[in-house]
Amino acid sequence: MSDSLPADQRPFAAPCRALELTAAFEWVRAGWRDYRASLRVSLVYGLLVFTLSLVVTVLSWKAGRYGLVMAMLSGFVFIAPLMATGMYSVSRQLERGERPSFSRSARRMKIVVRDALIFALALTVIFLVWVRAAFMLHVFFPVGVEESLEGLLTFLAIGSAVGSIFAAVVFAISAFSLPMIVDRDADMVTASVTSMNAVLRNKPAMAVWVACIVGLTGLGFATAGLGLIVTIPLLGYATHHAYRSTIDASAWPPSP
Repeated sequence: MSDSLPADQRPFAAPCRALELTAAFEWVRAGWRDYRASLRVSLVYGLLVFTLSLVVTVLSWKAGRYGLVMAMLSGFVFIAPLMATGMYSVSRQLERGERPSFSRSARRMKIVVRDALIFALALTVIFLVWVRAAFMLHVFFPVGVEESLEGLLTFLAIGSAVGSIFAAVVFAISAFSLPMIVDRDADMVTASVTSMNAVLRNKPAMAVWVACIVGLTGLGFATAGLGLIVTIPLLGYATHHAYRSTIDASAWPPSP
């Protein structure tokens, strides 16, 4: 498919391509090229992320454990998707041969704010169910069981297994959905189904991509958050290239 199709002729989800196992490394390299080509805009986004993480840390320290949960929920779930769409817009500008502009990427955030908020609400529901599932684990472990080594290991193993299921769902929904709504005139449901289909059809390559995301994000936090100034915009641009190389969304008209 080379041209967009009428709405009644479009598939339920955009088709995906088969990926090589090492595709994620090329996405990271492409993201680094975009970072260097848009250094000023990248630093603005990086500094915004660093400032947000610093504010969340300070508020969490003052508010205690429950404050930490709420701060992370509000900070990540509602702000991060909007900022991510801005970063995808920067890579899109570079693809078009345009000079990267923070103001243009911010305008793009305003256009997709409704879909980004729908995405954020979906993540909120998953997050709350995730937290409830974590608390429910204690029902199956009487008080004192976790104090033994065997009980502790069993508790951690089951908890990790449950958490990995929720994490996998979140990743499958988010891997390509937001880049698609930035690039194409598609709704959030279509983009989410497209993303899940692509992830399920390319599980080995996606596992490598997850490792890259975790490694670069961990590196950012390991430097007292300063590394996030580089790693988060880098991952944002790399995610756009991941979408470009994986999803064939040509049936939907390009976004302006």
